[in-house]
Amino acid sequence: MINCIILDDEEHAIELLTLHIEQTPFLKLLGTATDPIKALQLLNAGDVDLLFLDIQMPGMTGLEFMQLLNGKCKVILTTAYREYALEGFDHNVVDYLLKPIIFSRFFKAAQRAQESILASGKETDDFILVKTEYKGKLIKIKINDIIYIEGMAKYVRFHIRNSEPVMALLNIGGLEDRLAADRFLRIHKSFIIAVPFIIMINGNMVHMEFTKETIPIGQAYRDAFMKHMREKVITNKPGNPNTE
Repeated sequence: MINCIILDDEEHAIELLTLHIEQTPFLKLLGTATDPIKALQLLNAGDVDLLFLDIQMPGMTGLEFMQLLNGKCKVILTTAYREYALEGFDHNVVDYLLKPIIFSRFFKAAQRAQESILASGKETDDFILVKTEYKGKLIKIKINDIIYIEGMAKYVRFHIRNSEPVMALLNIGGLEDRLAADRFLRIHKSFIIAVPFIIMINGNMVHMEFTKETIPIGQAYRDAFMKHMREKVITNKPGNPNTE
């Protein structure tokens, strides 16, 4: 999970970004700020991975604020002014979003941030060692590289980002109890998935990143799975007409 905060002097801009973050499974919003001082307090108080930063703000611009960060986190700039784009990228930002920000463009920027954070080594320290079918052979698997796990009788198959699958002498039931519940969910008697890699839920099937395969949702696991995902679903509030 990527922890993020928002710094923007306009409340309506914060509200829109908050909705987009809630709709993105691998993002977690730690807080919002309309002034730089509060944003710095949020940065110092928590483990922040990503900052959504407005450029045009009274008192201090977003570009000036970046000089205070000292590389503490990745930055995605948000602004209504296209002319700041080149200067923003000179500061090594992940992406540059023009307001009003539509979700599809936001999601692409969030994916770039995820890739950048993973590439920089953050969130990749945790790993497991698994026994293979060969006696005495252990294989290291990084937790944040696991896309999904497939149960196969006495074995499980780890489907891993940018790697061939790994077969291990494990029971999927016992493995479920040892994986972090906020990242991994069992959705079928034969499948455990990594929530950050979900890209689409279509009926009783889940589509995952980095693989063309789809994962079935078992009837016995569907209610728990949908309950977990419900907080990420964005719908119109009661009484609000559909404006599309």
